[in-house]
Amino acid sequence: MRAPRRRTIRRPKAETDVTSTSPKRFINRELSWLDFNQRVIEEAENRRNPLLERVRFLSISASNLDEFYSVRVAGLVGQVREGLVTTSADGLTPAQQLTRVREGLSWLLREQQRIWHALRSELDEGGIELIAPETLSDAERAEVDSIFDERIFPVLTPLAVDPSHPTPFIPNLGMALLLRLTKAVNPAFSMRALILLPAQLSRFIRLSTPKAEAEKQPTARFILLEDIIRLSIGRLFPGMTIAEGGVVRVIRDSDVEFEDEAEDLVRSYETALKQRRRGVGIHLALDAHLPMALGREFAEELDVSEEDIFVQTDMVGVVDLKQLIVSDRPDLVFPPYTPRFPQRILDYDGDCFAAIRAKDIVVHHPFESFDVVVQFIKQAARDPNVVAIKQTLYRTSRDSPIVRALIEAAESGKSVTAMVELRARFDEEANIRLSRALEAAGVQVVFGFVNLKTHAKLSLVVRREGSNMRSYAHFGTGNYHPVTARIYTDLSFFTCDPRLTGDSARLFNYMTGYAAPTKMESIAFAPITLRKTLIGLIADEQAHAEAGRPGRIWLKMNSLVDPELIDALYTASQAGVKIACIIRGICCLRPGVPGLSENIEVRSIVGRFLEHARIFAFGNGHRLPSHQAKLYISSADWMGRNMDWRVESMVPIYNPTVHAQILGQVMTMDLKDSLQSWLLHSDGTWKRVAPGATPFSAHDYFMHNPSLSGRGSAAREKNATPALTHRVRQDRILED
Repeated sequence: MRAPRRRTIRRPKAETDVTSTSPKRFINRELSWLDFNQRVIEEAENRRNPLLERVRFLSISASNLDEFYSVRVAGLVGQVREGLVTTSADGLTPAQQLTRVREGLSWLLREQQRIWHALRSELDEGGIELIAPETLSDAERAEVDSIFDERIFPVLTPLAVDPSHPTPFIPNLGMALLLRLTKAVNPAFSMRALILLPAQLSRFIRLSTPKAEAEKQPTARFILLEDIIRLSIGRLFPGMTIAEGGVVRVIRDSDVEFEDEAEDLVRSYETALKQRRRGVGIHLALDAHLPMALGREFAEELDVSEEDIFVQTDMVGVVDLKQLIVSDRPDLVFPPYTPRFPQRILDYDGDCFAAIRAKDIVVHHPFESFDVVVQFIKQAARDPNVVAIKQTLYRTSRDSPIVRALIEAAESGKSVTAMVELRARFDEEANIRLSRALEAAGVQVVFGFVNLKTHAKLSLVVRREGSNMRSYAHFGTGNYHPVTARIYTDLSFFTCDPRLTGDSARLFNYMTGYAAPTKMESIAFAPITLRKTLIGLIADEQAHAEAGRPGRIWLKMNSLVDPELIDALYTASQAGVKIACIIRGICCLRPGVPGLSENIEVRSIVGRFLEHARIFAFGNGHRLPSHQAKLYISSADWMGRNMDWRVESMVPIYNPTVHAQILGQVMTMDLKDSLQSWLLHSDGTWKRVAPGATPFSAHDYFMHNPSLSGRGSAAREKNATPALTHRVRQDRILED
């Protein structure tokens, strides 16, 4: 394995000066996020991953940085411009944070360039070629000219830039060729020009492969869009040649402020989204071929500071590398994986309600198909005995099958309520469109609280059964998004337990009617009871430890940031509570500090699938995993925004089988992982876990072993062809 490289991100002092009252007990949120993206970048060098998957990880890291710049860095820049000096939990002012963040970003951007340079050589050897324009043969040049004439030239708009033609607007994440042109007949003549690279065109243009080469090995050959434009500059500016120039890429402030008191909330959001497109420039990437004088001049026109200009040595716009992942090279990507449809539903001939009545069900995505959630809503839409459906929608896919099912239900006369969150970042416009489609079909669309995001993942179906009404609920840790459900690890929990369905109904009434429930039997919810409940559960474990009983906490989430909850964990650790955390992304808790957090271990899993489930387990006086532990799944990370500024749910697991499946399988196997895990040390650095004598991958385990709802059903399928039987049944169940 490659030796770890020396990090250059400056950090607070090591744990020697960390106390229970020192700001140094917290790791800076922004630097912790940069560390997470470093772990993503490292996967681009992990040779356990196929070559094109390593390219994908590099592209993902670039996409992550784009969002980080446009939201978090933009926020710090805004605070510095306003002269704010309020310190973060770890004691840094906005200016201090911005300095360290820029340093960390500079390091990560250099890493991306270094890794891409190495990957490009491996791609060439593997038959994925990026062709330099100067190496084109006559036949290839003819093909490039044809592509330019037919597919590129009609879309381009060449722009002169001079005092009478000011620098045109470049949208967020937009790219352009910035050029200085001269006339062949008059070299003394000079002008600046800008050619926007349309987002509608592929950045990597695929060329045909000569037959002789194709017979040797599968080959995919590409040339960059900007290189084709450079070769054809005489078509855009007749009589002129390029004296100097290169590619530029702009990132703008993409955070938006909505008018909380607006009479028409949707119209207010549409106005704010238009403003986002014209946000202040906060990052400018320059091609190394572009003279710095020309780049600085351009940055000044965009009002981008000198500190936020970055020269890219090999590739501007690393995020576009995902276009190199071609479908005709399956040997260079992960082997295809088809999720299992939950056997429990199949055992009841596809009747979700009958299966749920028999016993609560938990489904582990993406190892088990998200189609079961779609099937649950579809069955509710078509069942004549269903009288009402209530659904939260935070993020979903374009042309969502769940949205189509809700529309079908409303059109058939059922009472359908959709709680749509308009402020799901970067999905606001999509959610506005789907809300209008739902309203047109007769769905009661509610946008919830003006000052709270609705982030809870809930579905509630009310069904007439005999002379009674029975409610069925789905609680999720992830969004109702069939596409992301293929790559995010999440849990879906189905139940008709009246304690849980009753609380679900009360929570929906809270979201639609703004009236806080006076009583909840089981479910804790933000912003009212979630924080208090978690603090109480941590305190209970502390009391167990102080009384000489085992004190145990297992936590799995995306981010651990909230200072009050972190301090509660520190106090529990000091009392002897053993705490194991799986934190995929940001972690502001500093583990392993003597006298403060030596009983806390924090690990992160980064691999083929994106860890997204939130699971909280409290030993209740027993060692974990124990069937007597208090176990919860949740939509909430432990961040201030989730506790105080969002509507979130935390659902207890009562059913013994489901309890054992989540705690004994998911959490146990995740904690056992040694091939995709990293450990956080007290100085704030992350180090990859050593594989050990028996390397273990949690993702591989769940892909190749019966997942949660499939247990106990193998005998029934024993003499059948499992894949074929599964596929036929699934197709029949999901037939439209």
